[in-house]
Amino acid sequence: MSNYHEINEIAARRAKEANSFNSYKEGRATAEYRSMVDDATKVAENQKKRVDPIHHEKIDRWCRKLAANLNKNYEIAGRVPSLMIAGASNFPTRKKEKQNAANYRNIEEYRKIQGILDKIRGVGMGGISADDPDAINKLRAKLESLENNQSVMKAVNAYYRKHGTLDGVSDLSDDTKLKIQAQMNDTRFGRQTKPFPAWALSNNNAEIRRLKKRIETLGRMAGSSSDGWAFDGGKVVLNKESNRLQIFFDGKPEEALRTELKCNGFRWTPSQGAWQRQLTDNAMRAVKQIVAVSPNT
Repeated sequence: MSNYHEINEIAARRAKEANSFNSYKEGRATAEYRSMVDDATKVAENQKKRVDPIHHEKIDRWCRKLAANLNKNYEIAGRVPSLMIAGASNFPTRKKEKQNAANYRNIEEYRKIQGILDKIRGVGMGGISADDPDAINKLRAKLESLENNQSVMKAVNAYYRKHGTLDGVSDLSDDTKLKIQAQMNDTRFGRQTKPFPAWALSNNNAEIRRLKKRIETLGRMAGSSSDGWAFDGGKVVLNKESNRLQIFFDGKPEEALRTELKCNGFRWTPSQGAWQRQLTDNAMRAVKQIVAVSPNT
């Protein structure tokens, strides 16, 4: 399969020997990598049927980056044996500290790589367009779901901190508990000390803030009574039906003005006969900065 990339089995064996008394099973690292690629490929193939081919290269990039990251992880893990393997006598503490720092950087890179897969999953899946007349209600429903997830993650972490187990947690299904426990037991990318790590809550909270801001913006746009204004040589139209801020000129604007329009995010649309961009707060601020078309002209 073309999406497979080579895994350094020698480095994987050394990493195993440096951190465990159990013998390394030949081909295990390659098998684990290919299993991850196969799962991602299933996601990607479904997406390829529904999205523009411009997104397809992300899939191949993910497979390549994942292989490189795993190989780096094995190489780092094999640099210094664990205290259990090497023993306490003359243990290279300084080298171990450098190894841990390198491992932390590799973990962060792994999370970024997984972010690519998350984006692949998200392409064409549930994006809410401002053109949708029910956009605000849909965004509110999504926001409610995210806020509920945030509450659940905090509650589960608090329960685990108190009891040291997921047994008895009613907010999670048995399958979810097993998956979380497996992630916490997987030491390849650092030990996870709680069911939901800090970055998961932070990312979810950032999305909550983004949705609140977007709902506020769409609400202001929907409640605005202004349809635009005229300026010397044309008019600005707040086209709420198509969700576009449009600038119409009586004639072709001069090159300097065209450059200014482009710098402020406006693009010429022949089908509309207008310079336009999506109708947002940023668009309103941008158009008011263009002296030739501002409402104060």
